[in-house]
Order: sequence, then C-alpha cells, then structure tokens
Amino acid sequence: MKHQHHDEIFKVTRRDLLTETSNAKSKNLDTFTTSQLVNLFSEEDLEPQRAVSKCIPEIINSIDYIFQRLKSGGRLFYIGAGTSGRLGVLDSSECPPTFCTPPDLVQGIIAGGDASLKSSSEHLEDSHELSINDLQHCDFTVKDCLVGITAGGTTTYVNTALSYARKLGALTVSIACVPKEQVTLISDVDIRLLTGPEILTGSTRLKAGTATKMLLNMISTIVMIKLGKVYGNKMVDLSVSNKKLSDRALRILSDVADVDVEEGRRLLELSNGSVKVSLLMAIASIDLNTARLLLEENGQNLREAIKQATNINNNP
Repeated sequence: MKHQHHDEIFKVTRRDLLTETSNAKSKNLDTFTTSQLVNLFSEEDLEPQRAVSKCIPEIINSIDYIFQRLKSGGRLFYIGAGTSGRLGVLDSSECPPTFCTPPDLVQGIIAGGDASLKSSSEHLEDSHELSINDLQHCDFTVKDCLVGITAGGTTTYVNTALSYARKLGALTVSIACVPKEQVTLISDVDIRLLTGPEILTGSTRLKAGTATKMLLNMISTIVMIKLGKVYGNKMVDLSVSNKKLSDRALRILSDVADVDVEEGRRLLELSNGSVKVSLLMAIASIDLNTARLLLEENGQNLREAIKQATNINNNP
C-alpha cells in the first residue's frame, strides 16, 4: 500500500509539471485546418529562442567552466534518456567532423545505448544504477564535465548521474524545462529552458527539444571556438576526408590567405589535409615543420601561432 501511495503522489506531481500541462492555444488541436496547425506551430516555435535568451548568464557560466575543464585535459559528456539522450548523442557526434576533435572528447550517453537511438527505451529512465554504470564504463573522472538533460527534471537516470558526478568532484550542468520551484536539480550550473506547455501535451520533443538542441549547439560550438578550433568564422580545424570538405578547405584557404586553387591543393597535400597547418604556412610563409611546431607551442591556436610567427619574422 505504501508503494501504491507513492505512485499516486508521483502521478500528481508529474501532471503538474510545466512540460506536462495543457496548452490553451491547442485545446481543440484535432479540429484545426492544416493552415491553422502550421501557423500555431510557427508561433509556438518562437518560444525556444525566448527561453534560451533568458538563460544567458547560466549559459555563459557553463561554457566558461566546460572550456577550463577541456583545456586542462577533461572531457564533455551529455547524458539523457529518450529525446534528451538523442539530442546529446547528436551534438557530440557532430564535433569530430566539424572540429576534428578526438571521438572521446565530447560524448553522448543515452539510456539503453545505441539501440535507443532508433527504438524506444524510455522505461530505462527510471533506473537508479544504469547511468552510474554507463559513466564508469566511459572512465568518467573528476576532470570531466557532465551535462544532464531532463526536460521534466524528474528523470532518475539523469539525476543519479548528476549526483554521482558531483560526488566525484566533476563539473555538473543540468538542463531542464520546468521551473526550479517545481523540481530541484543539484548541479554546479542549473539551466532552465522554460518553453511552456507543448502544443501536443507532454510531447517534449517539440519546443523543449528545440530549445535543448539550440543550447547544446551553443555550448559545443562556443567551447570549440574558445579552444582555438575556429579562425574568424571559419572551421579551420578541418581535416579533408571527402570532396565536400576538400572544396570547403580550398574556399577557406582562398578567403583567409588569398591562396589560389592550385596552391591550396599543394598546401593541403603537404599538410596531410590539415587546413590549419596549410593556413599558417601560407599566411606566415613558413615550412611545414615550423608551422606544426608553432601550433603545438600555442595550443593549436592559429591566431596565436600567426602572432608568434610574425614576431619571429620581424625579429630574425
């Protein structure tokens, strides 16, 4: 009977969460015309942008903390169940091709593993031990960062992971779409994306999911910018592995270093497809070994390496 009573309390609590409440604008959703539906979705999809903009101080803190951890040899982990987990895996999987990062630098963990990317395994979000096992399997340590994603804030799989990470002394960031007074999350940075009731009641893959993806894009991209993966607004930490990336690399060399196609191809071949090394050779008029050495001395930051090369050229 005690267990039954707890379940009833949980149902009432869950029903009252902001992410579970009914949206007055979509009360008669099934009677709407296509035009009415599209216009309503378009109007409501402005809410994720507003929600993100209201969390700017917390977002800045999370990015600065994550950057410091990664700069010191740590890694970034996203963890979640269902849609939240899939969004984390998506963002992490896009870092290696975009920023040429090692596969283990940014990782996405989803309850149920890779199988959950295609098949529903939402029942696993209630597990108390699974997330700890998943983190231990990834050799998660005090140096690392954990971003726990839980739209409603009540996902046991995520909350247990955050608690475990905090006990280790790792950096913890929580992302939820309910007010703090509804659900308490214990983390170093607590981000609340208040997107409001969903058009389809409780379907947090909609506005909550959109806001979460926006936030994860900001976190990973800005951290990579601060780590020196970008020069100007170009993805210079790019390694050429297909025709599309080859064309992009040649455009970057042309735009940044005024290098023609023939010279660009020569530099890329010499540098084994590294845009950053090719740019440094072109801009500073230095050889391959010197370029690599300067980048290593400057933490792979192209702008700093160019400054050092300029000082050397001016003071031979």
